[in-house]
Parts: sequence; structure tokens; C-alpha cells
Amino acid sequence: MARLLISGASGLVGKIALWHALDDARVDQVVSLGRRPLPIQHPKLEQRVVDFAAPLSALGNFDAACCALGTTMRIAGSQAAFRAVDHGAVLAFARAAKAAGVRRFALVSSVGANATSGTFYLAVKGEAERDLADMNFPALTILRPGLIIGARAERRPLENLAQKLAPLFDPLLQGQWRRYRSITAQDVALALLNGALQDNPGGILEHDAIRRLALA
Repeated sequence: MARLLISGASGLVGKIALWHALDDARVDQVVSLGRRPLPIQHPKLEQRVVDFAAPLSALGNFDAACCALGTTMRIAGSQAAFRAVDHGAVLAFARAAKAAGVRRFALVSSVGANATSGTFYLAVKGEAERDLADMNFPALTILRPGLIIGARAERRPLENLAQKLAPLFDPLLQGQWRRYRSITAQDVALALLNGALQDNPGGILEHDAIRRLALA
């Protein structure tokens, strides 16, 4: 039985991962860290409201952690605000997890993430991956999904259009381009949870590997 930390549980993937964790016999306690309380109550769940920009207090002892923190440039409003979430908050959560004894850490990143990318979004995602790897968790699983299919709370008109077109274009993405295929939020959430709970060497997983881990 594992004690699990999770962050980003107010978002599409994180919310699904949280519900699966609460229903998972492998998990006996879940502690969710976030900027605001979630409208969820469950005997296994403890919620802690935190400010990721400030040092986090001692969390106790935990076995695994799932990180689904992330925003968009439109919601963040600036590059600095975007970086504060997708790099700063991710690393703050990871440092707190490391201090809590977490051995297995799983992160939702993005296909194409690369610290040297000329695209700001992908560069920040890549920097977070790089700096997280430097923390030397015994097992680190990084998921790099393409377009995530699912109903989000906030309006994203371009993403909604892309989701409608994905079934037409996905079959055209073959070979090395398969990594860019769309994937359901359910698959990403299950892979995130399994990546944190299963004994595995971790690694960077893209579309096909994410789907396999979701079924594991």
C-alpha cells in the first residue's frame, strides 16, 4: 500500500488521476497539494493548500508522487507567469516530494519538450524535465503526450477544434510521427498513476508507450 502525493489535480489529467488513485487498492492515502481546495471529499484524501512560490513545509513520508501541474500562455498571461507554473511549481513540488522520501515520481510533460527548443513552451517543458532528472529520483517517469483529448473546464477554442480534427489526422501520423498523435486524458492519467505506483525504471514515454503503461 502506497502513500501518494499529487499536484495539478484541478486540471483535466490530474483530476482523472486523482479519482483513479482514490479508487486504487494499491493506494491507502492521497495528499493533494494545490493553490485552492478541490470540491472533493473522500476518506483517503487529504488536501493541503500551498503556495508553490514559497518554501513548502514538511509533508511527512510518502512513497510516490504524480505531477500534472501546467498552464497555458493564454491563461498565464506572460512568459514569466507560464514559467512560474510549468517550471517553478513543478520543481517546488518535486523538491518537497524528494524531501518526503518519494522514490517514484511521474510527470506529465509534452511531446517535443526540449530545453534547447526555439519554442518557448517546449523549452520550458524541457528545462523542467532536465532539472527534475538532476534530482535523481530512483524512478522518474516522464510522459510526453501529444494533443490530450478531453473536456476542460476552461474554454480553449483552438484546442477544441484540434480535438475534432484529430480523428482525421491521427491515422496519417506514422513512424516517427506517431508520437504526435492525440491521446485521451484517461490514458494519460492512468499512465501517470501507474508510472508512480509500479516498480519500474521510469524513462521518457511518448504516445505508444503511454498507452501501454495506461493498460499495465
